[in-house]
Amino acid sequence: MTEPSPTAKNADSMSATWSATSLSDAEAAVKQVYGASGSIRRLSSERDETFLFTRSDGTDFILKIANPAEDPASLEFQDGALMHLEAAAPNVPVPRLMLTKTGAPSHTLSTSDGPRVMRLLTFLGGELQYRTSASETQSRNVGRALAQLGLGLEDYKGRPPAGKLMWDISHTLDLVALLDHVGIERRAQVEAILAEFERSMPAIAAIKRRQIIHNDFNPHNILLDPAEPTKVVGIIDFGDMVHAPLINDLAVALSYHLATDNWAARTGAFLEGFLSARALEPAEIELLPLLARSRLAMSIIIAEWRSARFPENRAYIMRNHATACRGLQNIVDLTPAGLKRLAPNLSEA
Repeated sequence: MTEPSPTAKNADSMSATWSATSLSDAEAAVKQVYGASGSIRRLSSERDETFLFTRSDGTDFILKIANPAEDPASLEFQDGALMHLEAAAPNVPVPRLMLTKTGAPSHTLSTSDGPRVMRLLTFLGGELQYRTSASETQSRNVGRALAQLGLGLEDYKGRPPAGKLMWDISHTLDLVALLDHVGIERRAQVEAILAEFERSMPAIAAIKRRQIIHNDFNPHNILLDPAEPTKVVGIIDFGDMVHAPLINDLAVALSYHLATDNWAARTGAFLEGFLSARALEPAEIELLPLLARSRLAMSIIIAEWRSARFPENRAYIMRNHATACRGLQNIVDLTPAGLKRLAPNLSEA
C-alpha cells in the first residue's frame, strides 16, 4: 500500500470505503472470468475484499477484489513477484495466480465505486502461525523460510509504483507527524527510538544489499503444517512488498518473536534458521537491533493513529499493539553485542 503523507486528505487504500460485493455477485464474477462454478464465503480483510472460493470439485481458492483506491500498478507488481517465485523458486510455498479465461493474471471489474481488480489464487492449507504453540524449532524453521523467500526474490526486477508505504522501515521518520496520537505513557520511548533512527541515517543509507522484500513476515502471514506445527507450508500476503535493505525484512520478522517469555531463545533460533540459508553482513548486524525497535515503534504509532481514525475497526487494527509494546520493552536496550550472544553464529558473518 503506497500512500501520501500521513496528513494528506486524499483517499488511499487503507482508508477508502466501498460497497461490499454480494456473495452471489462474487460467484457470478468467478464464473464469468475464470469459468469456474462453486460457493463463496467472506473472510476478514482490512483493505480489500477477500473470499474463500470452493470450486464445485471441492478445491479451495482465495478470491481477492481490491478496493477502488488500490493502484493497479501495485497489484501488477505483486502479481509479478508471485510469477517470478513460481519460476525462480518453485519450492518456496507461496500462492499461485490462476489465469483468467483469456490468460491474464487478473481482471478489472466495473463497479458503482469504480474499477476494481479481481484476482484468484491457489489456497494454501495450514494453520496460521499465531494460532500454534511457539517453539525454538518453529522459530528456526520460520527464519530459514524467510531467507529462502528472500533468495527467491533476489533477482526480481519489478518495482513498486512511486510513493511511500507507511510500513516501510526506511521511512520511519515520516511518522514523527503522528506522535501526538501515541499514548503519553509510551510517547517518550517511541520518540527516543525515532531519534536513534535519525542519528543512524548515514549508516542506514550505506547499507549495500537492497532488493524486493516481503516486508510483512508475521505470524498472521505464515502457515504451518497442522500435523507438524514447526514446518512452514505457506507464506501469504504480498501487499506490503518494497524495494529496501534486505536486513529490513529480517527486522520486521524478528519483531514478532520478541514478546514471549522465552523471546531470547526464540530470537536466537530464528536468526540461526535465517543464517542457515543466507549470511548477514557486519553492517547489517550492527543495525538489526535498531531496525527491529523501529518496526515495533512503527506498529505502536500506526495502530494508535489508525484506531483513532477508524474506531469501528479498532479490534483488527490493534491486534498486534500489545505484542509490539511488550517486544519493545524486551529489546529496548539490546545492542549488536547482545544480539550476537543470542545467536553466536552472527559473529561468523
